[in-house]
Amino acid sequence: MSAIDFSDPATIALLSEALTAAGVDGLEISQPGGQLRIIVAGESGARISSTEVASPAPGFAPSFASAIVKAPMAGRFCVEHPATSAAQQNLPRSVSDADIVGFVGVGHILLPLRAGHSGVLIRLLAEPGALVGFGDPLFEIELPS
Repeated sequence: MSAIDFSDPATIALLSEALTAAGVDGLEISQPGGQLRIIVAGESGARISSTEVASPAPGFAPSFASAIVKAPMAGRFCVEHPATSAAQQNLPRSVSDADIVGFVGVGHILLPLRAGHSGVLIRLLAEPGALVGFGDPLFEIELPS
């Protein structure tokens, strides 16, 4: 039996629909490389959260300690929540490890991207609105020295 790819948008959408149809409140799947959590929120559908053990982008060698926020699944990259009319925040800016710095969306599913590290968000590595793939670098965070 082959492993299920929990980063595949079609798999996540299928799981979300199945949980909603079955009346299940949620599902959490943990693997050595990350975690997927789907919480069914009534008629509004499912909320998805995912974490991945991140490593720097290949060939990327900054002159300071940094962390890269990567796409946990394929989808459309958003810097701000699509329902908000707030202006995009300027860079650089301070972030804590729990701050939501962007989103990846597939259809009606919107996955928040947490910084994962406290520091200074210094660079946007993907264009807002672009289609991104699993593991694509999205943000660079300068870590405190």
